[in-house]
Amino acid sequence: MRRVCFLLKVRQDHIDEYRARHAAVWPEMRAALSATGWHNYSLFLRDDGLLVGYLETEDFEAARAGMEATEVNARWQAEMAPFFESLDGSRPDEAMTPLTEVFHLD
Repeated sequence: MRRVCFLLKVRQDHIDEYRARHAAVWPEMRAALSATGWHNYSLFLRDDGLLVGYLETEDFEAARAGMEATEVNARWQAEMAPFFESLDGSRPDEAMTPLTEVFHLD
């Protein structure tokens, strides 16, 4: 299982709404993530908008491609895009660039 961590930046004026949206993620979105290989997926949000994402998956590119093929992901990404800084025309899920793991204590 590969561990994947990524960073994004939530706009300061959207932090409260971003938290509210993630307190009630659509059941069909949750089901699609699970079905496409996203495991142990967590998001951590700092008060300044720094978002840290973590997940485990067998194949990150396959998991991303699986989600990209779903209709629910297209709707979710369209709704979430205005919440983020520096996407440069990308959707939030396209901007998830995995960080390089330099240490792991098992």
